[in-house]
Amino acid sequence: MPHAPPLNVLLSRYRAGSALSCEPVDQGLLNRGYRLRTTHGRYFLKHHFDPETAAPAAIARQHRATRRLAGLGVPVAPPLPDRYGRTVAVIGGHSYALHPWIDGRHRHGGQLTVRQCARLGALLGLVHAALEQVMPAYRRNRPARAVDAPDADPAGSADPDATRTLIDDLLARVQRHRPADSFDELARHRLLERRALLERHADRRPPRGGAVGWVHGDFHPFNLLYKDDAPAAIVDWDKLGVRPRAEEAVRAAAIFFVRPDGALDLPRVRAYARAYRRAAGATAAQLAAAVHRVWWERLNDFWMLRWHYERGDRRADPQFPAASALAVWWTRAYEAVCGAFTD
Repeated sequence: MPHAPPLNVLLSRYRAGSALSCEPVDQGLLNRGYRLRTTHGRYFLKHHFDPETAAPAAIARQHRATRRLAGLGVPVAPPLPDRYGRTVAVIGGHSYALHPWIDGRHRHGGQLTVRQCARLGALLGLVHAALEQVMPAYRRNRPARAVDAPDADPAGSADPDATRTLIDDLLARVQRHRPADSFDELARHRLLERRALLERHADRRPPRGGAVGWVHGDFHPFNLLYKDDAPAAIVDWDKLGVRPRAEEAVRAAAIFFVRPDGALDLPRVRAYARAYRRAAGATAAQLAAAVHRVWWERLNDFWMLRWHYERGDRRADPQFPAASALAVWWTRAYEAVCGAFTD
């Protein structure tokens, strides 16, 4: 059962009144969120649960960043300070933060007009440019280090030999799963397909990433709230870190603009990418290199299957059909994808 937040202690720290209702918010895969209504108003209560990002010092850094970004006009929802001026409440070994409730809804790229796609790209470009101003300096044009990005590979891009070993392990797990179901059938098909693609394209492994900068780290539809047609708040800054910025732009587009059949909506990608390049000051060459690295990442990525078969966690299963088809489609349409990001 999920850990129940200690509402009485928390609300007394924040002088936020008495709880009237507290309902879980379903979208998060790592941390836990609650829609909280009290006698003083509505709030979003976040339980920082993921051990990789739940250290109070790391959370406080995220909070400082969002407060500073708000001062530069970036749509965010900075945390509220408690009566001691702190934004992280550690109770019983658990870390919590209280945010204002933002009315809004999530929108996938297919729900955006071409003009709104451009606005999305400009927004991410603004985030990257603003983070450059508000975050500590780093040495430019160096590869991201593991200390900056826990999920980054400091040695470079994914090793296809290691991926082949992983594919063999996952195929064995699929074979052992009983009773077999439609997910097993699709997983087996995609694993065999991906193994063949890796054999064909193993010589295209990219070098290390290019210039890095501070990035949101997890920019996708569930972390962006819209009110009417305008972005209202970028949320969930848990993966704030130093990484290749252009790769975040490509990675986000591959989530926002993927269709159910695994194809990218290239007209929308083009509008988004043009606006991003202008706002972030990124070059077409930087986007082309990022396209290649993210394509390679997708070709070697099996996190959804690892969650399903290694951890027994099926929350990402609905995303698997489109995400697994994307790598195949992207390989076939590589030049068209690169053109959409660089035209």
